[in-house]
Amino acid sequence: MGREFRGGFATFFAMVYIVVLNPLILSGPDGSGQTLGIPQVAAATAIVAGVMTILMGLVARYPFALSAGLGVSGFVSATIATTEDLTWPDIMGLIVVSGLVMFILVLCGFREAVFKAVPSGLKLAIVVGIGLFITIIGFVNAGFVRRIPDSAQTTVPVNLGVGGLLLGWPTLVFVLGLMLLIILMVRKVRGGILIGILATTVFAVILQLFTNTPASDAENPGGWSLVVPDLPQQIISFPDLSLFGNVDIFGAFAHIGIISASLLTFTILLSVFFDAMGTMTGLASEANLLDKDNNFVDANPVLLIDAAASAVGGFASVSANEIFVESAAGVGEGARTGIASLVTGTLFLITAFFAPLSNIVPFEAVAPALVMVGFLMTSQVRNIDWADWGIAIPAFLTFALMPLTYSIANGLGAGFIAYVLIRTVQGRVREVHPLMWVVSVAFMVFFLVGPIEQLIGA
Repeated sequence: MGREFRGGFATFFAMVYIVVLNPLILSGPDGSGQTLGIPQVAAATAIVAGVMTILMGLVARYPFALSAGLGVSGFVSATIATTEDLTWPDIMGLIVVSGLVMFILVLCGFREAVFKAVPSGLKLAIVVGIGLFITIIGFVNAGFVRRIPDSAQTTVPVNLGVGGLLLGWPTLVFVLGLMLLIILMVRKVRGGILIGILATTVFAVILQLFTNTPASDAENPGGWSLVVPDLPQQIISFPDLSLFGNVDIFGAFAHIGIISASLLTFTILLSVFFDAMGTMTGLASEANLLDKDNNFVDANPVLLIDAAASAVGGFASVSANEIFVESAAGVGEGARTGIASLVTGTLFLITAFFAPLSNIVPFEAVAPALVMVGFLMTSQVRNIDWADWGIAIPAFLTFALMPLTYSIANGLGAGFIAYVLIRTVQGRVREVHPLMWVVSVAFMVFFLVGPIEQLIGA
């Protein structure tokens, strides 16, 4: 029971940043110039995350937390919202439709069948990919690894810190937090991950009292990454629930046509479908909850909650909710049941009323946990059969592209297509499950959505 509670807290601290980050991603105007409102999105993000995570604990009984998926939020904000003919209610209607379609696919057994059709070697690659993915999330969130500005005129995309140098007090917080967590884990201290997060947060708050370091921006790249650990002046803030139900399910189909709206829905659906598949497989493997064939045990309830979360997220105008890879922090702490999800979900509901308190924990205090859990998951690479190129090459593409493209779905798509291609060239087509062909074709369409839309527009 102690592990479950510690795991629930660790997962919450690892992903509570979404309450701050998701409203910023969705803060832009739609085609009509209207905005959703940052306070409204923040409140709805916390409430939906809390409710759906609690349902995951009660119904599916797995230690998986859910919240607004950054991949879908970024996609709709940077791509769909720029379409002049679409409003935010239209856009969120597309997300609701994709969630309902996915719910139907779960009820039909299709989604679970796809899970079982994936070869064992690729499932191991998914675990490794998830590990590398959350590792780079940790380093980037902490500012330890940063994107080089385009103005630098270099082909190197990222480097260490700022211009190759580690700058700022927040970076010190991350480095000391990582060193502390390594010591705790090597010494096998019970509750090491949670202790590391809390201790690093306390250090960050104390440091901030003396340094008054601002958030990172172009003029101050050595500042805090989004969340500044200042002591809040206000404790309670009542949530604004005006965004719930503010959707138009068929608005996009009426405004941009059935074909264009269907392509957008398909893109959202495929992204959420396989992001969840990869995340679930990685988390369950790390928690030793897969069977001898690396298949998910009793996956259907998990898949139903995940699909419902997508639709509910759209209904609340906070984007599709999905299982968060940061749940690995709780799994690394020892969480194995839905009790951890009940703890995490309850904390999210409390956050909706005590949002100022949740803003104390900076990314730099959580990032060390993501890096170390990434290490644990990446160690599964030793179990991949590197002598069989029909598995080795797809596995490599899978776990390489997940962090490099910041997308679990992209890595899965490349791996699936490569697997079908290589097995065909090897003359071993019979080893390819029919559903792998279906999924590979779907991913081909997924990768070619841009050219298809241009063709339709022409």
